[in-house]
Amino acid sequence: MPLDPKVKATLDQQAALPPLHTLPVEMVRQGIANSLHLMPTSSAPVARVENRALPGPAGELPVRVYTPQGQGPFSLVVYFHGGGWTICTLDTHDPICRELCAGAGAVVVSVDYRLAPEHPFPAAPDDCFTATRWVADHAAELGGDPERIVVAGDSAGGNLAAVVALRARDEGGPALRGQLLIYPSTDLFGETESRRVNGQGYGLSTEDMRWFRGHYLSDAAHAEHPHASPSRAESLAGLPPALVITAEYDPLRDEGEDYARALQAAGAEAQLTRYDGMHHGFFGGVGVYDQTRAALDEANAWLRGVLGVAERAAPAGRQG
Repeated sequence: MPLDPKVKATLDQQAALPPLHTLPVEMVRQGIANSLHLMPTSSAPVARVENRALPGPAGELPVRVYTPQGQGPFSLVVYFHGGGWTICTLDTHDPICRELCAGAGAVVVSVDYRLAPEHPFPAAPDDCFTATRWVADHAAELGGDPERIVVAGDSAGGNLAAVVALRARDEGGPALRGQLLIYPSTDLFGETESRRVNGQGYGLSTEDMRWFRGHYLSDAAHAEHPHASPSRAESLAGLPPALVITAEYDPLRDEGEDYARALQAAGAEAQLTRYDGMHHGFFGGVGVYDQTRAALDEANAWLRGVLGVAERAAPAGRQG
């Protein structure tokens, strides 16, 4: 279907700015920090939000814990933000985490993993796996149930969620109930039709992806490792159920959808929904795009299902 008019308006505004890949990382980060007050917000009701630090592989690892209203023990969602492993913060993804906390009735632990280029691969997946294990070990402290944990993330965070699911399978747990993958990057050197046709004019360009990848990988050969490109894992058997959400006008669309189908072929439960008319990043457009509300509702219904909470009806996207 045609590009959503609201998405087109957003992209037209972005077109007036310098291309991301032409800027120094620190300038991009500062620009994001300076514009946080202009970004979407969420009024989803949560009982408590707390910044904490847990022991990480290289010192303290900051996290933000969102606790839902009601009586625990709650299910748990460990969330990894997007931003090409290079930019974005707990603050940029605060609306998404509030929506998942309230909508899924789960404690959400948002992980402030180390960013590249200061901390290239494998710092981010190491931090995210460590945080997930800590959440499982300290679930009661968080008001949660260690038997009901899902990992989740968008874009680079979707990549990290998929990697953590692989590592949990291969490295002795924790047992996960599911993986919520929002337009995940699953093959860092993937050659797909969506990268070709959506690589210009839709917010995330081919040059931007090279810029992110160049900062994240200190050696291009690392892209072959399944902890960088989960689609290159020897086997996807034995992984937890997945919901993969993609966007029609996203260069990462095809690799996300290919990963969902590969999970299905390996015997894993995997649900795939493509949101037509949308672009990369739409999941964070709380209060901006109608499709964002539909995608959040779908994600929350799926989370409640895999986590054993009474499901809510979810608006239908396009099923694949």
